Amino acid sequence: MNEPQVEELPSVCVVGSVNMDLVVRAPKIPSPGETVMGRSFETFPGGKGANQAVAAARMGARVSLVGCIGNEAHGQQLAQLLHSEGINLSHMLQRRDKTPTGMALITVDDSGENTIVVAPGANATLTAKDIEDAAGVIASHDVLLMQLETPIEAVAAAAKIARSAGKAVILNASPALPQARDVLKMCDLLVVNRTEAATLGGLETYTEPGRLALRLAEIGPPTVVLTLGSQGAIVAHRGRPRRVATLPVKAVDAVGAGDAFTGALAVGYGSIHQAMLGKNPDEHRMLERALAFASVAGALATLKHGAIPSLPRRDDVLAGLAELEKQTRL
Repeated sequence: MNEPQVEELPSVCVVGSVNMDLVVRAPKIPSPGETVMGRSFETFPGGKGANQAVAAARMGARVSLVGCIGNEAHGQQLAQLLHSEGINLSHMLQRRDKTPTGMALITVDDSGENTIVVAPGANATLTAKDIEDAAGVIASHDVLLMQLETPIEAVAAAAKIARSAGKAVILNASPALPQARDVLKMCDLLVVNRTEAATLGGLETYTEPGRLALRLAEIGPPTVVLTLGSQGAIVAHRGRPRRVATLPVKAVDAVGAGDAFTGALAVGYGSIHQAMLGKNPDEHRMLERALAFASVAGALATLKHGAIPSLPRRDDVLAGLAELEKQTRL
């Protein structure tokens, strides 16, 4: 008797940052000029590139990461952790001792909201030449996933390589940079929060989310996803904005939730990209399910402290997706 075949998930190459997160928990986020006494201090592995690579790997995908770290203790610790997650680091570039690993200073309040300040360190040394040296790795994966915590020249170079190879190009435009608009034209999928959407679209942050998403779709990407935290997300696909529900949870820490969402969505988007190229009428249904899957991943990531430690695994997300589908049918 033949064993049932398991569908292979799309592979993901992440070009992005690797940081050590320094996290202070406090009753509230301080206002400008205000000092707030924190309750605790911890260090966690992080950086949007590393977070999203681990998120995709925990969804079962084959994942490679292209980026830069320092040679000090933080860099070695991060490399070991990423390797333990099964992520291919053959093009993770070790840098000289005088260039430390990137760091993120994070404050988390009692409601789980956070503020983040990033010192890029070695991440800022990633060049277009480094990306060109990794062209074979990028082109060998189904999906390229990028953020904006590395130099825009490197991001643009990666997008050109993936696009010329016919691969899906995803940009999580965080932090938002006006000069990233040229990169948007090379992307198939853009993921942003409300503030990032307003910056890129040249609109006010209080602009209605659906309008923000449609404005960005006019600039370039055929699919724009605007994340709204506990309120779910808005997707604008081929000019049609729709709301994406999320699983209601009692959040303790929002750090890493957006990266869990984006990493999970990247895994699902490879098949959607192929459906779009082949004019498959199922593309809308496939996108809706991939977004629901990503939304559950993001919600589950708020249940634990830290970025990478909070990222859920595939079986947990599938269970949460079944619960979400049950609730939406009621």
